[in-house]
Amino acid sequence: MNAKEKYQAELRQSEQDHHTPTAGAMCGHILANLIIQKNKLRQANYYLKGDSKAFSRQIENTIAKEEELFDHLNQLLLDEGEVIPTTTAEFVQYTMLEESGQLKYETPETMLFTAVKDFNTQNLFVTRAIKLAEKEEKFALGLFLQSLYGWLKAQSRLFQSFIGHDLKEGLLVEE
Repeated sequence: MNAKEKYQAELRQSEQDHHTPTAGAMCGHILANLIIQKNKLRQANYYLKGDSKAFSRQIENTIAKEEELFDHLNQLLLDEGEVIPTTTAEFVQYTMLEESGQLKYETPETMLFTAVKDFNTQNLFVTRAIKLAEKEEKFALGLFLQSLYGWLKAQSRLFQSFIGHDLKEGLLVEE
């Protein structure tokens, strides 16, 4: 098969995996969400003003960690023989986070609370991926995803605390 045929086969497999779903397909959403959130965090960090600028170091650390997690998850997926999303179009297609140029003009609280909601949205996919990885006996992937879940929860708490919110304030929490 040439490159075009291989890519067409990848697209067909991806479509099938997203309808099944599989751990790999769910991780494609996680990767897309990490990329989009990293962009959103940069946007917020560039436009934070006043006292909220003190939170910049935390945002920078979060961005750096998301980059590390993104690369690690890609490597784990490749180790499992999964195909990973690599184009902007795929990330836009698979993300469940929404970008907005308007966000940079919102209040710092709104910008940071948007990140909190994004951390929680990401964990919806992480919990599904954990179950699928266990079912598919992809143990290293499952362990990573459990760690990612905890890290996302911790980020949500840190951001909520900074803006003066209780842990679940303003969130629709699935019980």
